Amino acid sequence: MKGGITLRVLDGADRGREYQNLIPPITIGREEGNTIQLNDERVSRYHVKIQEDHNRLVITDLESTNGTKVNGEDVQLRILRYGDMIGIGRSVLLFGSRDQIAERLSRLRGGDHDAGATVDPEQAQKAVDASSLDFELSWNEDGDLQATLHALEPPELPERMSPGQAAQLAEILEFFHIRMRNLIGSVKVDPKSGRVPLDMRQWQAIIDLQARLSEYLRQVGNQ
Repeated sequence: MKGGITLRVLDGADRGREYQNLIPPITIGREEGNTIQLNDERVSRYHVKIQEDHNRLVITDLESTNGTKVNGEDVQLRILRYGDMIGIGRSVLLFGSRDQIAERLSRLRGGDHDAGATVDPEQAQKAVDASSLDFELSWNEDGDLQATLHALEPPELPERMSPGQAAQLAEILEFFHIRMRNLIGSVKVDPKSGRVPLDMRQWQAIIDLQARLSEYLRQVGNQ
């Protein structure tokens, strides 16, 4: 990865520290021996690991006591993107340098939503040359910058899967597709109000889908 990883501590006892040109894999925790050692009693001895896989940077919670958040969401496993905020213990770390975050904002502004953690070096340099973080922050002052930066983007399917893994993933997606199709087909639109009322059974079906998804996320994160 060209330039390595940049992490800046936004909040916590180590607020203001900046770590540059870190080469993955790296670990963050309270214990000596981590790439980044944080002075935070709510951080586990070895809390998270960041590693590169298939040209993406992946953060993994190392079964920490108090868990890990990315952009406010609890995660076990997550692809990192420039501008993501990592919450561990009482500490918050910002992923990416100013130039890297500006480059991602420029891509989002241009309508390119495939803004993963790593990009083609020549394209990244062109975007940085044409933009700066100060410019991107003031480009549309009426907009919600954080909502734009942390907007949910359709993820890419994993690459280099074996036929068996691809079949398993297809089976999982088909299960949720059929459940959602049946649920949508059971809903009736109120012609007067334009609203879509749900009875308790339909509402519980949505909750059950979320519960099953959370179970899958837990199982994937524990592998």
